[in-house]
Amino acid sequence: MAERQSYPHNRSVSELVAAQAAATPNSVALVARGDLITYGELDKRANQLANYLITLGVGRETIVGLCLDRSPESVMCALAVLKAGGAYLPLDPAYPSERLLFMLNDARPRVLVTRAELAGRFSEGPWKVVSVDRDRESENYSTDSPANQATPDNLAYVIYTSGSTGRPKGVEITHKSLLNLVSWHRREFEVTRQDRASHLASVGFDAAVWEVWPYLAAGASLHLPDEVTRISPELLRDWLLTNEITISFLPTALAEALMTLQWPTETALRFLLTGADTLHRHPTGNLPFELVNNYGPTECTVVATSGRVQTGASTSGLPTIGRPIDNTLVYILDEKLQRVPTGASGELCVGGVGVARGYLNRPELTAKQFVADPFSAEPEARLYRTGDLARFQDDGEIAYLGRIDEQIKILGHRIEPNEIEAVLNRHPTIASSVVTARGAACEEKRLAAYLVTSNGTTPAAADLRGFLRSELPDYMVPSVFVTLPAMPLTANGKVDRAALPEPNAENTLRDEAFIRPRTPIEQRLATTLCSLLNLSEVSVNDNFFLLGGHSLLGTQLIVKIRSTFGVDLALRTLFDAPTIAELSAEIEQQIIAKVENMSEAEAQRLLA
Repeated sequence: MAERQSYPHNRSVSELVAAQAAATPNSVALVARGDLITYGELDKRANQLANYLITLGVGRETIVGLCLDRSPESVMCALAVLKAGGAYLPLDPAYPSERLLFMLNDARPRVLVTRAELAGRFSEGPWKVVSVDRDRESENYSTDSPANQATPDNLAYVIYTSGSTGRPKGVEITHKSLLNLVSWHRREFEVTRQDRASHLASVGFDAAVWEVWPYLAAGASLHLPDEVTRISPELLRDWLLTNEITISFLPTALAEALMTLQWPTETALRFLLTGADTLHRHPTGNLPFELVNNYGPTECTVVATSGRVQTGASTSGLPTIGRPIDNTLVYILDEKLQRVPTGASGELCVGGVGVARGYLNRPELTAKQFVADPFSAEPEARLYRTGDLARFQDDGEIAYLGRIDEQIKILGHRIEPNEIEAVLNRHPTIASSVVTARGAACEEKRLAAYLVTSNGTTPAAADLRGFLRSELPDYMVPSVFVTLPAMPLTANGKVDRAALPEPNAENTLRDEAFIRPRTPIEQRLATTLCSLLNLSEVSVNDNFFLLGGHSLLGTQLIVKIRSTFGVDLALRTLFDAPTIAELSAEIEQQIIAKVENMSEAEAQRLLA
């Protein structure tokens, strides 16, 4: 458990930023596209907008929507909402209009701040629309900071996250939770006014909260790369070096890509922070910065655990997610919310200051996910049930094992995809991988590995199977290996598993060239096999067992062959002839033998 650390819970983040503006008004606060905004300018513009928002009814527990791209304006407007005592709701303009309108109608903000070109999308609603680039009304208001009205328990921001039912849910974060995150971050990474931090995350991703407020509260400068640079590993590395960035957060997939690039022996970059997905690699010894792996659901104020990843550490396992941050409690619990022993897996549950107030307008879901903390003497203490699987190691570090609902069960074996991915990523030709299950029913599921190879290499499927079998049992070896130019990512930088393509002849690694069925028997057998194994197509030389087949499915195949071709094959035949080409030859021989043994009358009836 994390140690208790004091933090300025009676102050607001906006007051900390105002203090920096008063102390060093000419210091650079924001840098984007070559434009510089000082702390003095940022504070004055935010004060004017805040005072305007107050006249529109913004105050404690009032939500203000911000539909703005990642920009200095989005930072300034969020600061203005906090100064007015309200809570800001970031809305990414890149989201579909239907999703944005759902969020707006669910949150019912009093005011929506956006750009003039976007205002038409949201004109119908109870909210007042303010165009930050056209509405000059705020310029008539005072540049003095309004008196802070918000209390530690009031809302600071609301961020929507995807729901398991497909309905987004708004997470309510209070000022005390945000202040704890900011205070821990400043202490842990020794943030000073000399630091130069990056802001790359999309506004709708809670990592943007983490990227902005710890640095502005410390008087550091915040730098925003352009859209092309922020998603290109090589361009981003060069941008980090050129702008002498000292601390940067990158989503896991992007951080892993940067770790494979060449870096100079010395850089200004002190820390590369990552999170949002499973980190599969330990850094090599030639990276001139520290890599820090972080974990935290949106419901726990961005970060719940953090740990510096050891360089050159043993590669026998995945990097851990570290330990709980300040004033945060982490428990690994069973289904009855009882602690499991060290080394045993269970659901990761988070308590402490960072736990959100709940879901906006979702009392039943809040009661389900935010439960009373059975280990706390404080009557109001709660735990957030993350739905993630983890275990405590002997050294106190936490090993992340994946989502409980992503755990795969095949033929009675429970499989954690991360374990397979960890081994795959140690293969010299693999840059990154994702392992998932394909198929609707348990007996039909098969493991599929999606790969991004390094340097344009194309490994053989047999080579990868042999590599995996040196460390994993057969049931953990994927049936198919699908190559991709890059992993599909969500707007938040996470691997988009829903966008992973179905395996087909063009994207699947094979031991031999793909050969389509050539004879009527091969064609009918291929159709049967595709239906049985949930495949779109199959080569005549593909091995039934390497495609995910097993004895149970083999028995079903033998039955289907009997009903289709009228021949009886022993299950042993499938082990001896596991390909369509070989099975077709066996079936053809059986048919020929059957015809030869027929009487003339039987043959005539067959032909009739």
